[in-house]
Amino acid sequence: MAGKAQDLIQYIKDRFDGLSKGQKVIAKYIMDHYEEAAFMTAAKLGEAVGVSESTVVRFAIEIGFDGYPEFQKMLRELVKSKLTAIQRIEISSKRIIGDNILKSVLQSDMEKIKLTLEEIDLNSFNNAVESLLNARKIYILGVRSSASLASFLGFYFNLIFDNVRLVHTTSVSEMFEQIIRAQKGDVVVGISFPRYSRRTIKAMQFAKSKEATVIAITDSKDSPIAAHADHVLLARSDMASFADSLVAPLSVINALIVAVGMRRQREVYEIFENLEKIWYEYQVYETYESEDSGKKQEDY
Repeated sequence: MAGKAQDLIQYIKDRFDGLSKGQKVIAKYIMDHYEEAAFMTAAKLGEAVGVSESTVVRFAIEIGFDGYPEFQKMLRELVKSKLTAIQRIEISSKRIIGDNILKSVLQSDMEKIKLTLEEIDLNSFNNAVESLLNARKIYILGVRSSASLASFLGFYFNLIFDNVRLVHTTSVSEMFEQIIRAQKGDVVVGISFPRYSRRTIKAMQFAKSKEATVIAITDSKDSPIAAHADHVLLARSDMASFADSLVAPLSVINALIVAVGMRRQREVYEIFENLEKIWYEYQVYETYESEDSGKKQEDY
């Protein structure tokens, strides 16, 4: 199907009159309860509206998809950007099975990493690494839950590069004030996952207008920050109740740090050699005596 996820409901409405009686029941349920339907199997959706699983599958094919999985994927893209925190809690309470919340959440996170590995574009990743290595200055920005990801990336990039600025902000104006000097030759890394931050979108749009190279770390090609990016690194994100699942995005960011570090291996080695001396001299880390060797070890 051509078109973005946010157009899906209108897409269904436009084809409503041409559907069979059973398919119209499905369409109406999806239009009225898309936030719930997005997380139903074909069998569960059929059960909810009183039709067979095969009717649900035929419905997805009738409106232009290869099958129900493709339709459900598009529906989930729509849902992720629209759900409120309250709706997230309501839906996730139905998805988490039994009392074993730990197992449910960890299994979900493992699945997100697996899907990210299958879907991420290696060329985009390598091009992003090259841009970072050749950057005059690197700006990193992410707000709300993505701020922790931006901080992690900024911490390690500050050890590798001497031209990094982690953008700290609580307002749109403050964000622009910190990236006002971005220009051609600079790289701006923007991180945003549903619900997408309007501040991040506007900042990346501004950076693009200044001819800076823009790297987006987000969950979908349809993400509003992807539209302003030269390189898009996709990582699966999902909701776990009101909390965002950011395990896969963190893994992609970790890979980015390692890839850049490996390309600047000599400089990184020298930096950490000096840092180890500083950490030891100023007792940055707790030390302890090894029972086997009697030598001091450092607890990282």
